[in-house]
This record gives sequence, structure tokens and C-alpha cells, in this order.
Amino acid sequence: MPHYPYLLIHGLIGSLSDLVPLFAAHGRQAHAPDLLGYGRLQDAEPSCITLDGQVAHLAQWLLAHDIERVHLVGHSVGGAIAMLFAAAHPERVASLVSVEGNFSLADAFSSANVAQMQAPEADAMLAQFRQKPEEWLARSGISASASHLDTAARLLANQPASTLQATARSVVEVTRRPEYLATVRALFEGPLAIHLISGERSKDSWDVPGWALEHAASVSYLPGGHLMMVEDPQRFVAALTGHSN
Repeated sequence: MPHYPYLLIHGLIGSLSDLVPLFAAHGRQAHAPDLLGYGRLQDAEPSCITLDGQVAHLAQWLLAHDIERVHLVGHSVGGAIAMLFAAAHPERVASLVSVEGNFSLADAFSSANVAQMQAPEADAMLAQFRQKPEEWLARSGISASASHLDTAARLLANQPASTLQATARSVVEVTRRPEYLATVRALFEGPLAIHLISGERSKDSWDVPGWALEHAASVSYLPGGHLMMVEDPQRFVAALTGHSN
């Protein structure tokens, strides 16, 4: 079976680019391109920062890099983007891993809160996280070790508050539509292998439909919480590479 590269799609805050070298250590190739509004693309117009916009952006990125097919990995909001990408470009997806990906508004409670904020509120929230990253980590039950604080600082610096709001509003708009869940269900009931991963501490707050659990190629619970890839990135990557071997 050919070893397709991984395409890593992060959640509302941050990036998964720190994981790329760990995939290489497993002999696997991974890519974590900047999404619109993140990293080197922080200056993207907020009106362009939507889930559908990210799908089109990633499709163009793969085309530009001559990559025909990938294992999709989506975390949180990135899980919703991954589902939309797989529905729009099924020929490009070898498998899909949803890491506590958004199935519904119940999953998107953080996004719903951010979406309702006024711009100054969102700016203040992100500034507070950046000033006290240990408190941001604590929200996910992560210790404030030196390595965790270093990772948190990079993730929190990867986007402006305007990106968080634009993304959050799109998540709310998309996941509240009945057709979104219908699209996701059709993927689970189709030929694509879809794996589900959750943190042991956060699994009870993940609103996963019964049919998703029934049709998933695998369901895994890793030690940790929603930001399990921050807590133990090596264990997280080992779990991902195990699914496609």
C-alpha cells in the first residue's frame, strides 16, 4: 500500500507544524500548511476566512505542491474542515482522522463564545492568553512545564484575534446546518476509512453521534485532554502513524 503523506489541519488556535519532524522520525512525510489567517497568512482578509475557504485553500496548496492524495488529520475545528475537504475532494483523501473534530454546535462551544464577542473582547481574550499561557494550558489540564509553555507561546502567537472570530463564526454557521451533519454521515457510511481519536479526559464532552462510532474504522482514547498533541506529541504521532500502516 503506498505511503501517502499526512495533511495536518489544526483547530481554532495554533498550528500542528511542530509535529512534522516527529512524522519524519517515523519515516513518514507530513505537511502542516498555514491556513488562511494563520502563520504567514495572518494578513488574510477576515471575510475570506471560512471553513469552505480553507478547503479551497488546502486544495490549491496540494495542487501547487503536486500532491495527489493524503491522509487527512483534523483537530477540533480542523476536523470539520477535514470532513468538508473529504466531501469536496474524495479522490484526494486516502483516510481521515478526526481528533475531537466538530460534529455539531455542541462541540463548538468555544467557537460559539468567541463568535459572539465584540472585537475588543476577542483582542483582550487573546492578549490574556498570551500574557499567561500557563492559564491557557490549565484550561486543558496541561502542566506549565518549560516545553509546554514554549509550545503554548508559539501556538498563541500564530493568529490574530480577528482570525479567531472569523473562524469561529464560520464554524457556528456551518455546524448548525442539518446538511453538514448529513454530509459527515454520508462520509462515515461510505468507503473512506475514518478514525476517531479523543483524549481520555475530554472524551465525555465530545458530541460524537452513535452512527459515527458504529462506522468508524477505529476509535482511540489517548492519555490527556483536548490538546493531547501538546501534552505528548510523540505519543500522538505514534497513534496517527499506526492507523495508516
